[in-house]
Order: sequence, then C-alpha cells, then structure tokens
Amino acid sequence: MEKSNPTAGTVFAETLRGVRCIRLSVRTDETTSPERQREADDIAAAALGIDFGEGDAVREAVDLDVSASKVGPFDRPQLGGWLARPDDFDALVWWRFDRAIRSMGDMHKLAEWGRAHRKMLIFAEGIGGGRLVFDFRNPMDPTSELMMMMLAFAAQVEAQSIKDRVTGAQAAMRKMALRWRGGGRPIYGYLPAPMPREHGGVGWTLVPDPDAVKVIERIIAELVSGVTVHTIAVRLNADGVLSPSEHWKAYQARKKNKADADTSKPKKRPAQWRAQSIIKMLTNPAMMGWKMHDGNPVRDDQGAPIMASETPILTREEFDQVGALLAPKTTAERAPQRKDSSALLLRVIHCEGCGSRMYRSTSGYYGCSSYKYGTYCPAPANVRADWVDDYVTDEFLKAAGPIQITRVTEIPGYDPQPEIDATVAELEEHDEQRDRRKSSAGTAAWQRRADALEARLSELEAREKREARREAVPTGRIYADDWKDADTVGKRAMLVDAGARLMVKRGTKGGWRTLDLRRVEFTITGELDPCIEEITTTAQDIERENAPEHAPAQGTSLRIHQDELASAA
Repeated sequence: MEKSNPTAGTVFAETLRGVRCIRLSVRTDETTSPERQREADDIAAAALGIDFGEGDAVREAVDLDVSASKVGPFDRPQLGGWLARPDDFDALVWWRFDRAIRSMGDMHKLAEWGRAHRKMLIFAEGIGGGRLVFDFRNPMDPTSELMMMMLAFAAQVEAQSIKDRVTGAQAAMRKMALRWRGGGRPIYGYLPAPMPREHGGVGWTLVPDPDAVKVIERIIAELVSGVTVHTIAVRLNADGVLSPSEHWKAYQARKKNKADADTSKPKKRPAQWRAQSIIKMLTNPAMMGWKMHDGNPVRDDQGAPIMASETPILTREEFDQVGALLAPKTTAERAPQRKDSSALLLRVIHCEGCGSRMYRSTSGYYGCSSYKYGTYCPAPANVRADWVDDYVTDEFLKAAGPIQITRVTEIPGYDPQPEIDATVAELEEHDEQRDRRKSSAGTAAWQRRADALEARLSELEAREKREARREAVPTGRIYADDWKDADTVGKRAMLVDAGARLMVKRGTKGGWRTLDLRRVEFTITGELDPCIEEITTTAQDIERENAPEHAPAQGTSLRIHQDELASAA
C-alpha cells in the first residue's frame, strides 16, 4: 500500500470507504426510485475503487420524503449523521447533483466541509451524463470547489425555474372546475381519479374514498348521539381505524402494489386520531368539495366556490350542522366531568333536604355534599350505594325497559348565514389590500375579486332559510337490551338522558337492613315519560279486564276477618 503526503496531490492507492447517498422528495416517484439510485451509485463506486461495506456494516444514507430545496445536507436525518462523523468514511457518492443540493448556499457549505475534512464528492451522472468527481483531498487545489459553485448556480437556477413553472401551472388549474392539481395529499375522504371524459378527460379530479367516507359517517353519527370528539378519537384508535395520514400511506402502498421502500430505519409508531385533527378535518370547507388555497375558498368570477369534486361528501347544510355540533359549548352547557366511573347515580341522585346532588364516597355511600360548597342543608341525606343502585335499576327497567329505542335522524335544513359570514370576512380581508395596489393591472385584479365576492353575497342573501327537522326511526331494540349491554358509564348516560331523578330523604333510626322505600322517590320526566305513561295505562287496562268479577275496585283495600280465615282453614 502506497501513501504519500496529501498536500502533494497524490492519490491514495487503497480502496476508499464510501457512503452511498440516496434522497427522494416523493416516496412513490418511480423515475428516481431508491433502487435506481443505488444501482447508479454502485456502478460509479466500482469504477473508482470505492467500497460501501456489506450487511449490517453497509455505509448508506437514505433520506426519503426529504426535499433538497427545503432541507440542507447537514439537516437530513441520515446524511446529516454521516457528515457529523467524517472519520468513518472517505467519499460520498450520489446519483445526480440534485440528489445532494438545490442551492448555492448548501453547495458552498458542502464544499467547505469536503475541503476541511479532505473528502471526495462523487456524482454518478453529471451534466451530459458523465461522471463528476470532486477530490478535496488536496487542500491546495481550488479547482473542485470552483467547479462545484458553478454547477450549484446552474442547479439553483433550474430549481427556481421548475418552481415557477409548477406555481404557474397550479394557479391556472385552481381556476379549472373539478380539476385537481395532482401531487400531494387531498383532504381525508377524497382520492385522486382520472378526469371523466364528459369533463374533458384531461388531468385529475377528486372522488369520494368509500372507506374514508364510512369513517366520516361514523364520526358524525357519534357526534349527533352526543359523544365527545375526544371519546370518538379514542374509539377509532382502539378499533384500529387508520388515521388520515396512515390511511394515505396505505393507499399509496396499494397503488404501487409494494411495501414501504424505506427499510433502513425502524418503523415509527403510526399516527393516531386526535380530537383536534377531527375538528380541523370536519370544519374544512374542502369537505364540501371546495377548492381551497391559503385557507380561503377559490372562487370563480361570480364569487361561487370552485369545486374540486363532482360528488362532495357533505352538502352545505350538512357541513353547517356538523360545525354546530363541533362549536365550543358555553360553560352552562357543558356536562360536569368527574373521574368516578363507578357511581351509577351520579347526576341522578339528589338530597331531599336541599335539592343538591349527592356523591358517592369511597366507603360505598351516597351523601349530601352541601357542606363542601358552603350551603346549608336542614336534613342532609346519606344512603347505601348498592341499595339505591339496585332500586333505581329495577324501577327504570320496570318503567322504560319495554320501550322501543328510536334513532333520531336529522333532516338537513339550510341557513345561508354561515356562508354569508365567511364571505363577508373574506371580503373584509380583501378590502385591506386595496391601498397596496400601485399598478392599474393590480387594481383591476383587486376589483374583479371584490365584484365576485359582492355578487356571491347578493346571491346568498336572496336564498331562503329552511329549518331542519327530525324523524324518529325504530331500531328494533328496547331499553332493556341496551341496559344489559352497557357498562356503568353507559347506564348512567341512559338515566340522565331519560330525565331520571332520585330524591332521597334523611333516614331515621331503626337499624334498617334494606332500603326504606319511604325515603326515596324515583321519577322520569324526559322524553320517555309519555311512553311510560302509555305502557302503564295499557297494563292497568289489561289487569282490569283479567280481574275476577267480584274483585275490589282499583285503589280500594280488602280486609279479611279472622273468623273467615279460620273457616277457610
């Protein structure tokens, strides 16, 4: 092995330790796939006597879904790690120039690093297809750094040109009805699809994603039934429903019919559903198929929103109703949150003495807690929890158990006011830009958009408001069925929703071993009350019809004399 003074410019005779560098902005791009980059790097390395190692000792920096325009070499997850350990290798090999950098600033830093640590930077396919080798092992030779700066300038100009072309094309496509710009991820619920022939057959549009739509319908149904957004997120995660980002990754993998190409790093924990992500998703006008840009709807010359899909998931009416369900509730409307999930009668049981709620203690009793809140109770009640839990369960099932459960379906109405408010806010924001227009062309463009927004407001103000209505649809189940399947929290929710209320009087001395029924009064005053009354009346009528001919009238008592009992015996 021959090795001379590095400053003399001679080349090392031994095999160089190389790092194979791979970068991909879009994971599914076939033209720049990791496999193609590896193949080109290997060919260049073999020609230059560079070894990448083997097996677990392979030297490779794989950065997928990383943009060179946004993330410099030193900030990339894997390449940055190698650059921080220059003693572990002698050369870096990329497929092409744009796999390494997109700006002169990044290339200048990389060239300085190469000169400081005396490394070789190699590009398997340079300009015109030839290989580019920049050897910084001789710090006295500035040629490599100069050439890299010139090429970096060309790369930066090319990147800016590409960016301008893409930006211009996307701006034009935003104004095309039903045209999806392509690339990127649409909002959850939609998938890109080829434009139908009846709409020109050019480019892409958005269509509903059947799997995602089922999840959205599930979320909305649970919101309508009163389930909190946080609970919905927990249930979706527990059921293994893929979050929007994970759903998109699975779709991309299915489309390419192959597994994730990045096997060089450990898998991260899949993204989970979050309450805020659900709210953000369902309150995004893109759910209605609207095109959005910088947070605002893209509008036509008449001010109407331009559609990205022919078949929107939600109508305007449905979107507004979902928004109302997700609107923050006032303090008075919020149900109190307590950690005690074992108290069946929380918010149901009350003290007769002061009318306040009773709470379950760790000793297994419900007690009046007026003293905790600084109020006076003339007759504070205290009662064993298992006694009243069993009592309320029996009374509720006796009264409401046979009643059939109905599902209330909302028939959407329409209120133009929410869209009027949003359009007015957009117009006000647009008005603030008026004085910034210095050119005639800019002023004319500003005026066209202002006229379009005004036209849209005029159209919306002419629309009539339609009230929503509700329809009750039988489910085929009765309350006894749901009670049997529910846990304590679910049973408590059934009692509260039904308007159940248990009043408890103060007990008397006497060593009671069971519940003294004179102390309690159970009532149901909610929507079930008419149904319960009807069932009770029907039962009483049937009892009277089946009663013996000489039976005593309802509400009377019958006394049997002792001599009659004796003779009967």
